Amino acid sequence: MLADDQLEALDNWRFDKRMPSRAAAVRELLKWGLAAEGFLTATGGAKSKDFGVVMAAEKLVVRKGRVR
Repeated sequence: MLADDQLEALDNWRFDKRMPSRAAAVRELLKWGLAAEGFLTATGGAKSKDFGVVMAAEKLVVRKGRVR
Protein backbone atom coordinates (compact mmCIF):
# COMPACT_ATOMS: atom_id res chain seq x y z
CA MET A 1 0.00 0.00 0.00
CA LEU A 2 1.14 3.51 -0.75
CA ALA A 3 0.18 6.82 0.81
CA ASP A 4 -1.50 9.35 -1.48
CA ASP A 5 1.68 11.40 -1.96
CA GLN A 6 3.67 8.26 -2.79
CA LEU A 7 1.08 7.13 -5.31
CA GLU A 8 1.13 10.59 -6.89
CA ALA A 9 4.95 10.44 -7.17
CA LEU A 10 4.72 6.98 -8.77
CA ASP A 11 2.08 8.12 -11.24
CA ASN A 12 4.04 11.27 -12.13
CA TRP A 13 7.17 9.19 -12.77
CA ARG A 14 5.16 6.64 -14.74
CA PHE A 15 3.56 9.23 -17.02
CA ASP A 16 6.87 11.07 -17.51
CA LYS A 17 8.53 7.79 -18.59
CA ARG A 18 5.47 6.71 -20.59
CA MET A 19 5.17 3.43 -18.70
CA PRO A 20 2.08 1.41 -19.71
CA SER A 21 0.88 0.68 -16.16
CA ARG A 22 1.58 1.21 -12.47
CA ALA A 23 2.72 -2.40 -12.24
CA ALA A 24 5.26 -1.86 -15.04
CA ALA A 25 6.50 1.31 -13.33
CA VAL A 26 6.90 -0.50 -10.01
CA ARG A 27 8.80 -3.35 -11.68
CA GLU A 28 11.14 -0.89 -13.42
CA LEU A 29 11.78 1.06 -10.22
CA LEU A 30 12.45 -2.18 -8.33
CA LYS A 31 14.92 -3.26 -11.01
CA TRP A 32 16.75 0.10 -10.75
CA GLY A 33 16.66 0.06 -6.96
CA LEU A 34 18.01 -3.46 -6.65
CA ALA A 35 20.86 -2.63 -9.04
CA ALA A 36 21.71 0.67 -7.31
CA GLU A 37 24.80 1.20 -5.23
CA GLY A 38 24.74 3.24 -2.06
CA PHE A 39 21.46 3.02 -0.21
CA LEU A 40 20.15 3.25 3.31
CA THR A 41 20.49 0.15 5.45
CA ALA A 42 17.88 -0.52 8.10
CA THR A 43 19.09 -0.46 11.67
CA GLY A 44 17.44 -1.96 14.73
CA GLY A 45 14.14 -0.28 15.48
CA ALA A 46 13.67 1.11 11.95
CA LYS A 47 10.05 1.44 10.88
CA SER A 48 8.55 0.98 7.44
CA LYS A 49 7.55 4.66 7.34
CA ASP A 50 11.26 5.57 7.56
CA PHE A 51 11.67 4.29 3.99
CA GLY A 52 9.00 6.23 2.13
CA VAL A 53 8.99 7.12 -1.54
CA VAL A 54 8.41 10.79 -0.81
CA MET A 55 10.46 12.19 2.06
CA ALA A 56 10.14 15.48 3.86
CA ALA A 57 12.69 18.06 2.74
CA GLU A 58 14.38 18.07 6.14
CA LYS A 59 15.31 14.37 5.90
CA LEU A 60 18.71 13.60 4.46
CA VAL A 61 19.47 10.75 2.10
CA VAL A 62 22.90 9.15 2.23
CA ARG A 63 24.10 7.82 -1.11
CA LYS A 64 27.58 6.58 -1.83
CA GLY A 65 28.90 8.08 1.38
CA ARG A 66 27.65 11.59 0.59
CA VAL A 67 24.72 13.41 2.15
CA ARG A 68 22.27 14.90 -0.30
